[in-house]
Amino acid sequence: MKIPSSIWTLLIGIVLTLASLWYGQNHGLLPAAATDEAVLVDGLFNAMMVISTGIFLLVEGILIYSAFKYRRRAGDNEDGPPVEGNVPLEILWTAIPAIIVIGISVYSFDVYNEIGGFDPHAIHQAPMNQESMAMPGTAMAATLSDTPPSTEPNLNQEKSDEAMQDPATAEVRNADQIPQLRNAPGVGSVAPTIGGTPDKAGQPAELQVNVTGLQYAWIFTYPETGITTGEMHVPIGREVQINMTANDVIHAFWVPEFRLKQDAIPGRQSEIRFTPQKAGDYVLICAELCGPYHGAMRASVVVETEEAFDKWVQEQLVASKETLNQAVAVNPADLSPNEFLAPYTKDMGIHPEILHQVHH
Repeated sequence: MKIPSSIWTLLIGIVLTLASLWYGQNHGLLPAAATDEAVLVDGLFNAMMVISTGIFLLVEGILIYSAFKYRRRAGDNEDGPPVEGNVPLEILWTAIPAIIVIGISVYSFDVYNEIGGFDPHAIHQAPMNQESMAMPGTAMAATLSDTPPSTEPNLNQEKSDEAMQDPATAEVRNADQIPQLRNAPGVGSVAPTIGGTPDKAGQPAELQVNVTGLQYAWIFTYPETGITTGEMHVPIGREVQINMTANDVIHAFWVPEFRLKQDAIPGRQSEIRFTPQKAGDYVLICAELCGPYHGAMRASVVVETEEAFDKWVQEQLVASKETLNQAVAVNPADLSPNEFLAPYTKDMGIHPEILHQVHH
């Protein structure tokens, strides 16, 4: 019994649809989703994989079928029948891709909006100021003295003789100063951001982390505690806001498991908000070619429970105080705090002007 071509078309369509749906949800191409935002991005990616797989199987199937069925037979030297075109078919294969592209565009915009990426007023509502990006040196000085850091003195001394003699230390010391010096309060430059989700619009994030990228490292400062470190710790379930800038060239903050990426731009502040949901150790990768050692510019991001995060914060604070106490305990010449701490704070990136204000 000969099966009608319409039945074959229906069966092939069902098989292609099932195969596309299965592979689109089980491709295994993405790392683990570690944030709430990652789930939304994965949904978009999976939908695109379903559509792409279906189109690929359909096109390749037709090519293979046509190459086999209409191959040249032995002894057949005649030309094929002339084909002048098929208007309905041309309309169909133009309309279907157009509908697919529009659908993916609408879905992409919805996901971008849901993760907080669409806020046309953010660049005007969040002008950069001197307090928005706490300097690592300032934060360390505040930790040593248990007093808030001051940002009033003019710190435009990056190219002093001392800095020129020690360029590596100067680079770290000045890592977070460029935006403050280039932007007066209220007149700062804020890059496009990935802000809070629509249900959290206008609300401050539960945790703030200031991030500075420089060749070839990341520096993390927690303005609420003054902790400055080379690895980032964040708790599960708390919305985190990353305030970023760069010291030298453009870098890019990218943690594949978070599904978020944002440029860190010299002289500008950019932001990312996300809510971690899966504990683990992840790798922060610079995704912007920033120099010959770009490939080695990585840092550890630890997502942990609230209790483990609080314990880590306390350990960092205790370690900072113990370092100061040990230094003061071996001050045989009874030097002033500024004089005695100068060799230590030089390597930490703390300016003498900051120490002077902290101790007076």
